[in-house]
Amino acid sequence: MTALVIAAHGTRLPEGQQACRELVDRVRAMLPGVRVLDAYVELDEPAISVAVTDALETDPARHAVVVPLMIGTGGHVREDIPSEIAAGKQELSGGTVTYTPHLGPDPRLRSVVRDRIAAAADEWPAAQTSVVFLGRGCSHTDANADHERLGRVLLEEAGYADLVTGFIQIARPDLPGALDRAYAHGGRRIVVMPHYLFPGRLQHWAQQQAADWASQHPNTEVRVAEVIGSCDELAAVVVDRYRSAAADAEEAPQLYLSALVLRDRKVVIAGAGRVASRRVGKLLEAGADLHVVAPTASPQISQLATDGLLNWTQREVTESDLADAWYALALTDSPEVNAQVAAWAEQRQVFCVRSDDAAGGSAWTPATGSTGGLIVGVVGDRHPHRSARARTAAVAALRAAGS
Repeated sequence: MTALVIAAHGTRLPEGQQACRELVDRVRAMLPGVRVLDAYVELDEPAISVAVTDALETDPARHAVVVPLMIGTGGHVREDIPSEIAAGKQELSGGTVTYTPHLGPDPRLRSVVRDRIAAAADEWPAAQTSVVFLGRGCSHTDANADHERLGRVLLEEAGYADLVTGFIQIARPDLPGALDRAYAHGGRRIVVMPHYLFPGRLQHWAQQQAADWASQHPNTEVRVAEVIGSCDELAAVVVDRYRSAAADAEEAPQLYLSALVLRDRKVVIAGAGRVASRRVGKLLEAGADLHVVAPTASPQISQLATDGLLNWTQREVTESDLADAWYALALTDSPEVNAQVAAWAEQRQVFCVRSDDAAGGSAWTPATGSTGGLIVGVVGDRHPHRSARARTAAVAALRAAGS
């Protein structure tokens, strides 16, 4: 089976290393028969690139899944781990690596956080407890904003008297500032929840800063909760990320990326709704001889037909509509109709895109962008939003490089 690489942050502290390896062992127990490797961004070994190479070398299909063991979408998730994956693949001159989403605000992890806060609060009722929800902090504003949003969710789920978000580094407010805010809101029983996975220097900083602040506020009791730590809930989230990615990889065909010259060539679209309306613009820009077949059409497609820019046949699609077509798109609201159009196209050796089931077609539509005379196309794992983000990042990088 496809190997799993768990990409963790890493720490030099033995208790943090032990907790992380205990978590990896939990994942192994939940995935019998799967080779599970642990790897680290920094401060521990092996490096992620080394683990990726190892995983690919031992897989007959040269495929591995990498799950970032990260709560938020900071620089490690966006930059460091992808760079390490690329380096690991380069060692073998290829291979396929599926990089899953980060852990995020999964309900199971929120439940663990509430449990950690409750354990620290002990006899304090939730309605009389103020919480400082402490994140790592990073240079990516949206990652810090995700932490703020998660704090709001926890406040409403648990019914605390108050919840203030803060960060141990980079972003503001810092922990003393967050404690000041909780105090200003009337908090005299405060639990600091370090939203980290494992023990490490960040937790130690939080404990020291909380103690220093409390010593200056003798009328307030401050307790610091435990981090999430190695637990079945965290292991289950990792396992789900792996299983989803491994299943997608097994089902997904190997793709060959190309570009089509469609000028004056017949292209057939079955369906004339919202999806079709998004696709017609670029097909017309490419000069395609565009034929749309559907009983009803969106105002945009109807107007394009009125203007003579495309042909609209107002009825259900039939096999004969594909005669002499070079390319087809099955974009109706009916999976059955889309499947039939794809089957007809296959019989006629016409490449066909299916909007409802990418794997059911013979072509996939890339997320595209252009800059400096270049066209960038991204296709991948049937997650269109992820492909769109990758396209946007690629175009931005080319523009920054002056291409």
